[in-house]
Amino acid sequence: MSLEATLQAATDAGQLLKSSHENILALLAASPNPVYRASIDELATSGQWAELNDRFFQALKFGTGGLRGRTVGKVVTVAELGAASADQRPDHPCVGTNAMNYYNVGRATRGLVAYAKTYRANSGLSGRPSIVFAHDTRHFSSEFAQKCAQIAMENGADVYLFDGCRATPEMSFAIRQLRADAGVMLTASHNPAHDNGFKVNFSDGAGIVEPHATGIIKEVNAIKDESYTALPTDQQGELTTLGADMDESYLARVETMMLQPELLKGEKAKNLKIVFTALHGTGGVLVPVLLEKLGFNFFTVPEQDIRDGRFPTVKSPNPENAPALKMAVDLANKEGADIVIGTDPDCDRMGVGVRDDKGAMVLLTGNQTGSLMGWYRLKTMFDLGILNDANKKNAVFLKTFVTSPMQDTIAAKFGVLCVNTLTGFKWISSKLAKYEAALPAEILAKYRDLSAADSRAARLQHSKFLVFGGEESYGYMGDDFSRDKDGNGAVVMFAELAAYAASRGLTIVGLLDEIYCDVGYFLEVNQSKVFEGASGAAQIAKLADSYGSNPPTEVDGSAVIKVRDFRKPGITDEEGEAISTEKMLFVDLADGRSFAVRPSGTEPKIKYYMFARQVPAVGQSLSAAELAAAKTKVSASLESLWAFLEKDIDVRLAV
Repeated sequence: MSLEATLQAATDAGQLLKSSHENILALLAASPNPVYRASIDELATSGQWAELNDRFFQALKFGTGGLRGRTVGKVVTVAELGAASADQRPDHPCVGTNAMNYYNVGRATRGLVAYAKTYRANSGLSGRPSIVFAHDTRHFSSEFAQKCAQIAMENGADVYLFDGCRATPEMSFAIRQLRADAGVMLTASHNPAHDNGFKVNFSDGAGIVEPHATGIIKEVNAIKDESYTALPTDQQGELTTLGADMDESYLARVETMMLQPELLKGEKAKNLKIVFTALHGTGGVLVPVLLEKLGFNFFTVPEQDIRDGRFPTVKSPNPENAPALKMAVDLANKEGADIVIGTDPDCDRMGVGVRDDKGAMVLLTGNQTGSLMGWYRLKTMFDLGILNDANKKNAVFLKTFVTSPMQDTIAAKFGVLCVNTLTGFKWISSKLAKYEAALPAEILAKYRDLSAADSRAARLQHSKFLVFGGEESYGYMGDDFSRDKDGNGAVVMFAELAAYAASRGLTIVGLLDEIYCDVGYFLEVNQSKVFEGASGAAQIAKLADSYGSNPPTEVDGSAVIKVRDFRKPGITDEEGEAISTEKMLFVDLADGRSFAVRPSGTEPKIKYYMFARQVPAVGQSLSAAELAAAKTKVSASLESLWAFLEKDIDVRLAV
């Protein structure tokens, strides 16, 4: 039986989805690549219908951030494996319209170039568009970046390509420095090793928002095959390689994020020991350079310094999770280090472990880490006179709605506005674009070339100055020279915070308790439910929609007092700006607890964010005994809330 007949029979029998069948035939018709047909034939012959459905039930969607999907299948075919052994990266990426492969990154690149050309023409700009390409250490990231660069040039765009793996925030910085039209990072951030992605940032260095998101998506989705005719040589773009010079420019700005370098002259702070792990990713390129230049005493984890897309020493390269930091913690215990810091493969996220007052190593949540760094930067900027009563009205603290309300409270304590955004750093960065655009024309024209001090002075006088920006998912920003979350900068900010605590003879945990006593105890617990593949996508959609169509009226014995449905227009932020619609619903309960529900934009899961707090009376603070009691009570209340929500999930899916 021919492959086509086998596929038709499986579709007739209900084993192969109709959409999968159509996409398989379309791919085979669009490309002569022998690996495609051989892989599909192997999976069909062996009856791997679930695998074929996962690979082909849809065309990989170019979303508002770009592409993300499997680049190594659950089942690796003989054709994909090639000459590689089973424990190595396959020779060829996963075949499928719903996978990260040359077919899809090629479509994405051509669509991006087409949009950039149209945008320039509509904006009255002459000349070719220019695009920065960077990549992390994941499977096929380097090959994808090189292929994308070639495609972009052959379609008429100038290309800047890094000479090796680099962090996402440096790609963002390069866009701004080079006045490029866009940038692409080949990464799937902290996802498992089998994933990869195509992340797009626009000319301001930030993740794409409207109208660019819809414009790029339209261009990409209009491209159905991977073949194209290259432009004549004289119309093609030029290639510029980026390397040490861009690194030095970026490093110079990241170094300025340390507010009190003199801390390291003190004996207590000088003795602070740090263990850093790059988890086989791009953090190993510049973080050690930064820590050494700034004078910190640090160690790295040798086994995890190796740049390897298999991430062989961890199950998943996610510094949010304790197992990913185990080797760093073990080294810290061996060397007597005080803190552990880890970054994800593209170095835009940072997770940390710290000693408590009993000497045990504990991991902080993204909310705790952000609250600590935000508090420290606010306090220090007032102590140094950078901020004062006269100019604090022009300072701003940025966070997402699902990030701890403790940060709103801290900002309010200092008399600084805290503005909430939708989930994703592109929304924080879109605020920065608004503040930048408010600068006088003569400053705006040279803004990207200003020194850190001159940039800060301009914002404090004429616009809004970012003190700190962060999200609960371990992403942080301490300045606006890059427009993405920055693991390099976060390491600098957290290392300085640790030095400050050490200078006072405190552990980080002890310092956090001081802040809790002052502003109240806040606890956030995040949970998620994973639903993979074609059937999982349908379950996620059903569950997310159910909260909007059938919102709860009582949760875990407490009445619902407010439901904020972000799918509907009309919600505004603290500056009165309208919030774009998003598939997120926020529920506030009468007893002070709250929770939010939203499907992940990058992973096959639906996320639940739960919040509880116990705050002191106005003008009062919590005693040590009251804080201890609050921790127990608040923790139990969120355990109870999740138990209720888990049962409710089953009920909603059963309807």
